[in-house]
Amino acid sequence: MTKTIQHELVTVENIYKAKVRLKNIAEPTPLSFNYNLSEHHGCQIFLKREDLQVVRSYKIRGAYNKMASLSPAQLQNGVICASAGNHAQGVALACQKMEVVGKIFMPGVTPQQKVGKVKLFGKGFVEVILIGDTFDDAYAEALKVAETHNMAFIHPFDDERIIEGQGTVGLEILEDCKVHLDYVFVAVGGGGLISGLGSYFKQLSPHTRIIGVEPAGAPAMYESLKAGEVITLEKIDSFVDGAAVRRVGQKTFRIAQQVIDDMVLVPEGKVCTSILQLYNEEGIVVEPAGALTIAALDFYREQIRGKNVVCVLSGSNNDIVRTEEIRERSLLYEGLKHYFIIRFPQRAGALRDFLNNVLGPTDDITHFEYTKKHNRESGPALVGIQVQCREDYDRFMARMDQYHINFQPLNDSRMLYELLV
Repeated sequence: MTKTIQHELVTVENIYKAKVRLKNIAEPTPLSFNYNLSEHHGCQIFLKREDLQVVRSYKIRGAYNKMASLSPAQLQNGVICASAGNHAQGVALACQKMEVVGKIFMPGVTPQQKVGKVKLFGKGFVEVILIGDTFDDAYAEALKVAETHNMAFIHPFDDERIIEGQGTVGLEILEDCKVHLDYVFVAVGGGGLISGLGSYFKQLSPHTRIIGVEPAGAPAMYESLKAGEVITLEKIDSFVDGAAVRRVGQKTFRIAQQVIDDMVLVPEGKVCTSILQLYNEEGIVVEPAGALTIAALDFYREQIRGKNVVCVLSGSNNDIVRTEEIRERSLLYEGLKHYFIIRFPQRAGALRDFLNNVLGPTDDITHFEYTKKHNRESGPALVGIQVQCREDYDRFMARMDQYHINFQPLNDSRMLYELLV
């Protein structure tokens, strides 16, 4: 990846100034060695636990640093921001700590759990306004109100003070780590975190390779770096909501061009598998964006073998109601759950034959919808099958062919899958 002259990087001095501003506001989070992941990948893996931050993400760092750098005159009319979650909580806590009024615009579809957390952190200083269906809707309205009422706009990522605040994550990593670091994996949304962290590393530890990680369904930074300019994605998969943006920042992009050594795109299903593994094996709860760096390790296994690696766990604001969706996406990605439309002969015993002859001893029917239609020779059923391993699926499909089952798989037919399942 071609690097330009380092004139866009935020300075080490300003990142240190941000650290001073954040004293007693943002908690210095642990950098902990992880035995299980290290053994699995054959390297030394350290986790930077931003999921343990006071607002359960790194966003308080940039939000407070930005607001604390504004003059009383700039703050007199209050501040305003747009966010679907973590940035809103960071701004809300900053408003409470500084006793500054704020308006926080969030999409109308934002879960009440997130809205409640913003109000909790903001106490009586913030007003939450739900508007539109997307972040872009909320963002556009927030900009209008900011201009009309002369309020300071706190951008979620494309601002030097925001970037410098996020850069304190990198400062803490280098202060706490006692070994030479070969790789740091960082989740990328709008680019604020990797720009700040990367700026610090490229000036004080230039040998460390900075690896950006994006969800495959929202590769805004990846495509922009490839094109050599900021581009806007026409559509994205918003599941990894903390890192799913249609467009990265102009400032963050210019810095990213200099500090990112490589990008990894991770399928959303793999992210879900990593969320479940972190919970089941480590007792760590992360949001989808927080699991991106862990999910990326499997795609970088050969390069990191024997190396010292840091993965930044960027946040843990995960809504428990998403658990079933996370599990479902993981099973689909791992090839353990499959949906079919199966046309059963409309005769007595047809389903029993399927169960006895086709279903394996450890296969499980997890979904079944069927209505008998007396005037037809066969009737379609929507069937979900869960297997214990990929090999079981191959054997199941062989039996489907052996017994001449009339079926249509749905996993690869996104439109049909979403319509029927």
